[in-house]
Amino acid sequence: MDERFTLVGPRPAEAAAAPSKQLPPEIPWISWIVLAVLLLGCLCPFLPKDPAYMDLAHTSLPPCGEFWFGTDAMGRDIFSMIWYGGRVSLFVGFAAAAVSTVVGVVFGTVSGLAPHWLDGLLMRLTEILLSIPSLLLILLLQGALGKPDVFSISLVIGATSWASVAKVVRTEVLQLRGSGYVAAAQCMGGGFFHVLQRHLAPNFLPSILFMVVMNLRGAILAESTLSFLGLGLPLEVISWGSMLSLAEKGLLSGAWWMILIPGGFLAAALMCVTSIGSSLRRRMNRGQSNL
Repeated sequence: MDERFTLVGPRPAEAAAAPSKQLPPEIPWISWIVLAVLLLGCLCPFLPKDPAYMDLAHTSLPPCGEFWFGTDAMGRDIFSMIWYGGRVSLFVGFAAAAVSTVVGVVFGTVSGLAPHWLDGLLMRLTEILLSIPSLLLILLLQGALGKPDVFSISLVIGATSWASVAKVVRTEVLQLRGSGYVAAAQCMGGGFFHVLQRHLAPNFLPSILFMVVMNLRGAILAESTLSFLGLGLPLEVISWGSMLSLAEKGLLSGAWWMILIPGGFLAAALMCVTSIGSSLRRRMNRGQSNL
């Protein structure tokens, strides 16, 4: 036998590597706690002073014993304004997110169940809306409605942020429309909203939960941006955004508390919502990978 070749026995089986345990995504407890404190503080506020009262004898005062967060250029107590204005900002966020979710779910379901030609037409409309900057759409619709208030701002922001939700819902409905239980419900005379509520929504709601949370964050940010630019809520309507609209005067006068305190509360709320939304997305991705 050729000495260049060596007879060997079967190779020993390599020990199978132990499957790595995937730890569940961590729950952002700090974000939940901070957001809960902000919500409770805004819903059940302790207001030592009237947030709308203009004390012209105490204008632009720094934080002190009487005014814990100082006063603004019109003598209003910033501590009371923070909790009172947060109620308005959070209401706009939740209301706009609800409007965008309802419109997106209905529009996406109609598109997913519609014939091919109508589905294509509706999706082209959605893509056109997504290509237009949302701020321009908000200004256009708000200009058509007239003077802005809390309800009109919520409606306009919600009516311009549903397109991304509709695209996701439409994709999910296209996968579910051929299911036996959906066809059976339609053959038995089930209407559109019956099929949507009983058979479609329970399947695609987890997929859009992250987008709903992000729409909440986007609505709060949009209201603050519009008020900061002087295009949103008027100054007499106290919100975190309208408080930041006085930032220019605060910068010129060195009144850092007019900018830092409202901006800090707004940033904390946005960071908490973003952290919670990211956690929900990780959990959803983990559930899909397990499938």
